[in-house]
Amino acid sequence: MFEKVQQTVNYIREKIAFEPRYGVILGSGLGGFTDDMEVEHVLPYSEIPNFPVSTVEGHKGALVFGRIGDKKVVAMQGRFHYYEGYSMQEVTFPVRVMKYLGVERLIVSNASGGVNPHYRVGSIVILTDHINLMPEHPLRGKNDSRFGPRFVNMSEPFSRRMISHAKNIAYELEIEVKEGVYLGLQGPTFETLAEYRMVKALGGDCVGMSTVPEVIVARHMDLETFGVSVITDMGNEESIGTITHAEVLEAAREAEPHVRKLIRELIARD
Repeated sequence: MFEKVQQTVNYIREKIAFEPRYGVILGSGLGGFTDDMEVEHVLPYSEIPNFPVSTVEGHKGALVFGRIGDKKVVAMQGRFHYYEGYSMQEVTFPVRVMKYLGVERLIVSNASGGVNPHYRVGSIVILTDHINLMPEHPLRGKNDSRFGPRFVNMSEPFSRRMISHAKNIAYELEIEVKEGVYLGLQGPTFETLAEYRMVKALGGDCVGMSTVPEVIVARHMDLETFGVSVITDMGNEESIGTITHAEVLEAAREAEPHVRKLIRELIARD
C-alpha cells in the first residue's frame, strides 16, 4: 500500500506543481463546490495510477486542484464506496494520497437519511461523532507505521476546533445548521423502517453509506477532520416509501449553495 501511495503521489507531482493544504471530499449532489475554487489543475481519476473510478451517479470522478482565497485545496469530485465492490483500502486510498501531497486538514461531505426528529429534508448537519457499523474496517491487517499507529485514538474523529469555527461562521452567515452523530452502514439499499429505528436507538442522528472509513484513515494519519451532512430523506413512515436516489440528489442540490458557502468560508478563514 505504501509503495502504491508513493507511486500515485509522484505521478501527480510530476503532472502539477501544487501542494494543497486542504482536502475536500464532495458527496452526492455537492460536486459544484469546485465552481467556488480558482481552479488550476484537473486530473480525471481514470488517468491517475492506482485510483479507483466512481460508478455512482452524482459523482463526477476527478481531482480538482485550486485555491480558496490564499488557501491551496484539492477536491475529490466523487468518492468511492464499499458497496461498489471496492475494498476498504481502495475506498480510502485517496485520503492517504492527499496526506502525502501535503494536506493537513480534511473536509468530508455526504448526503444522509435523518432520524433525529429535529431534522428535516435539506437540513445541514455538522458531524460531531460517528458510529462505525460497516462490515469491514479500513485498518484491518498488518499496520504500516509509516501511515500511523496500530491503535488509533478516535476520541475526536471530527475536530472540535473546526466544529466551533464552522458554527460561528454559520451563525454569522445566517445558515441554519444542526449537529449530530453519523452512523455508517454498507448500503447500497436505503434503510428499512426497522433499521432507521435501530440507528436512532444506537445513538445516531443520521445514516449513510460513506464517510466513516475516510475519517478513520484520516485520523490514522493525524489529519484534522471536519464533516458535514445534508439530510436528503427522513427515516419515518411518512417518507420512507418514496425515497429514490434521484430525490436524494435533488435534495442535496437544493442545500448545496449553503453547504458550499460554509465550506468555502471555513477554509478561507481557517
